[in-house]
Amino acid sequence: MTIGIVIVAAGRGERAGSPDEGPKQYRPIGGRPVIAHTLDTFIRWQRRGPIVVVIHPDDEELYAAATAGLSAPDITLAFGGDTRQRSVYEGLKALSSTEATHVMIHDAARPFVDHAMLDRIADAFDNGVEAVLPAVSVTDTLKRGGSDGLVHETVPRAGLYAAQTPQSFLLSEIRSAHEKAAALRRDDFTDDAAIAEWAGLPVSIVEGSVDNIKLTVKRDMTMADERLSAAALPDVRTGNGYDVHQLVEGDGVTLCGVFIPHNQKLSGHSDADVALHALTDALLATCGAGDIGDHFPPSDMQWKGAPSKIFLEHAARIVREKGGTIMNADVSLIAEAPKVGPHRDRMRQNMADILGISLDRCSVKATTNETIGFVGRREGIAAIATATVVYRGSQV
Repeated sequence: MTIGIVIVAAGRGERAGSPDEGPKQYRPIGGRPVIAHTLDTFIRWQRRGPIVVVIHPDDEELYAAATAGLSAPDITLAFGGDTRQRSVYEGLKALSSTEATHVMIHDAARPFVDHAMLDRIADAFDNGVEAVLPAVSVTDTLKRGGSDGLVHETVPRAGLYAAQTPQSFLLSEIRSAHEKAAALRRDDFTDDAAIAEWAGLPVSIVEGSVDNIKLTVKRDMTMADERLSAAALPDVRTGNGYDVHQLVEGDGVTLCGVFIPHNQKLSGHSDADVALHALTDALLATCGAGDIGDHFPPSDMQWKGAPSKIFLEHAARIVREKGGTIMNADVSLIAEAPKVGPHRDRMRQNMADILGISLDRCSVKATTNETIGFVGRREGIAAIATATVVYRGSQV
């Protein structure tokens, strides 16, 4: 199963303020265009497949400027039609040329969609559901009014839901339903779930999110900007890691990827690089991703003698997928021997290359244990590592 994404961004947004401000999906909230917030969430979702963004033919320059800071090689553009329904159809056709088997159809003007809701939809797909509608229960009392301005009845709210996006489907089924509607010139559907219902597809409801609002009028834009600006404090996280390996007879040790000739070696399942092991744990700690043993269990023989660079690269990739930017990496080695000083610059450069950060953000220090304990008796080497990561937003 591959879940493709269609982001619908071809509307003009007339109700969201002056036309001089441009379409609402390109207006800034919290210092970034609405569509950038929306796309960023889907780009960072681990289960997503290819993305199609449906824009107005006149908006290519607006789109390019709004998404300049985003990086994803599998995003393609499609041009929308004169209705949302037509725009979605164009997006589905474009997505059908990819490996996607399922599709999430989402409004660009819903920038507060979260990964938890996307996971709930994916779980429904995993359980064999072919059409999924995220929705929230109606909590307000509903009244039906008449043209005379009077209340004619109170509508029971039991079983009533407010529909949200991404409305999600088996790709072949929803495309077929759209094709049928287009052939019959039916363009009066208000959302994709309505088309699915009309085509006879059973649509299952999953829990939506009260935060997943659609920005429609000027006041929505103002409130969204205020919300994001109030939450603009940087999400800075610090992780710590500790590791120790036994010293045995040998010809050298590997520390921070640098082999140092010595009359002992470090014992371990991989290359026993105690420094990179501790730093791997420190990075994983910044996003609650477990520890090195969870990802590379010592019982797995494929990691026998493996270079620890692999482990650190894996941790760095997880951090970036979750929206993190690595700011600093610091390793302290505790050993009586060998001397680390002559190799420190190479160690720091290795860390910088693996993590993709500048040399001045990498630190390696070393100290002895004053001949005390197992380190002092030259029975092992220990390492303590600290990593600092800044995360975008709150969806980790």
